Amino acid sequence: MNNLKGRILIVFLVATALIVSASGPVGAQGKEADKGSTAGSSGADQKKVSTADTTPVYKPPLRGSPAGRMGGGTRGASLETPVSLSVLVPDHVGLTLQSQPNLYWFLSKKTTQAIEFTITEKDAVKPLLEARLKPLTKAGIQCIRLADHGVQLRPNVPYKWFVAVVTDPARRSRDIFSGGMIEFQPASADLSAKLGKTPKAKQAFVLAEEGIWYDALSGLSERIDAAPKDLPLRKQRAALLDQVGLNEAAEFDLKEARSFQ
Repeated sequence: MNNLKGRILIVFLVATALIVSASGPVGAQGKEADKGSTAGSSGADQKKVSTADTTPVYKPPLRGSPAGRMGGGTRGASLETPVSLSVLVPDHVGLTLQSQPNLYWFLSKKTTQAIEFTITEKDAVKPLLEARLKPLTKAGIQCIRLADHGVQLRPNVPYKWFVAVVTDPARRSRDIFSGGMIEFQPASADLSAKLGKTPKAKQAFVLAEEGIWYDALSGLSERIDAAPKDLPLRKQRAALLDQVGLNEAAEFDLKEARSFQ
């Protein structure tokens, strides 16, 4: 009887040892898995934070806006070299806080053809301005400064603006053109205060988040003009352009920036 009890005790101790041995590694693996899962989650969160911190995110104004992009992406077979033209605007009425903002547009190749700029109030018949632009010195992203033309926008009035490459002065229907819309809305007190507390390097991020397209793009572009070889700045502008479907201009800009490296 004592022998039987002893054997039972031995079997019980062995079984207990096996259970402990088996559960130990599993528990350790579970802890390692949890640790790995936590690390992976932390990495994903870090990547998300990093991306949001280094790329401006454009949030369109929360209002019903008519389509604001016209033409664009048109290639002219009658040009000495076919080109692609687009104004750098979202597909709705873009906003600015300035009465004399900078307007940006893109041409894929330099051309010797005449280039004209027109801006008019949305429902007006007569243009506010029609002007012949200076000949291009290079392809890529171009700028029209309304201040250079003495033009001021009235607040809360939508305007249409166009850039056209005149391929045949006698047949204007062959123009390559692209157009967009803009509206000047003076900054609210809250937005002015927010921008006043934001370093200049981050103001484009605030403007994009607040739906102020023209000023966000202008802020980045002016910094790029001052440091054309700054690839991170180019990436920020390219990201902004990509968000509204202006992929060709974004790709061209990045390619040009990498050529400096």
